[in-house]
Amino acid sequence: MTGEDGMHVLALVGTAVGAGWDIRKGTLPNWLTLSLLAAGPAIAFGIYGTGRFLDSCLGACLCAFIPFLAFRSNGMGGGDVKLFAAVGALLGWQVGFEAQFFAMVAASIASLVVLAYKRQLLTAFSNLFYLAFNRILPQKWRRDVTQSLRTELRIGPYIFVGTAAAVLLQHPSWLGMTR
Repeated sequence: MTGEDGMHVLALVGTAVGAGWDIRKGTLPNWLTLSLLAAGPAIAFGIYGTGRFLDSCLGACLCAFIPFLAFRSNGMGGGDVKLFAAVGALLGWQVGFEAQFFAMVAASIASLVVLAYKRQLLTAFSNLFYLAFNRILPQKWRRDVTQSLRTELRIGPYIFVGTAAAVLLQHPSWLGMTR
């Protein structure tokens, strides 16, 4: 097992623990997210030196950027942002972006299923329309979309799913497949 494999395993284990914690408690603890975030650059520097260290730091920053924007608009929790940053720090920015993409696809599909199960899917699409177009609609057609109409979805499990998909695409031999 190489150092990169070890970082990938650490990302998988860390996001799995985060997923379980998020499901049970509804939060992602700082002891987990910040220790993973610190471990990425430290391990990269210790094994590979400056180049991989900088890639790890860049991965943390880039993989936290879009989730941070969602956090600023109350669309995501701070623990989710830190966990995405940790994934970027452990996997590097390229694989970190893949993990983030897969996580958001999984969360999007799950949110559609949850909304359909609650029979709120059409209401959600209506709210999405008004969130997107309220500013350009005539005053008489505008509608206030309150915070209470938003649906909460815990992202931690989907970060694990996305990380697992991205890592397994990097290591098909772990599943018995070859490249």
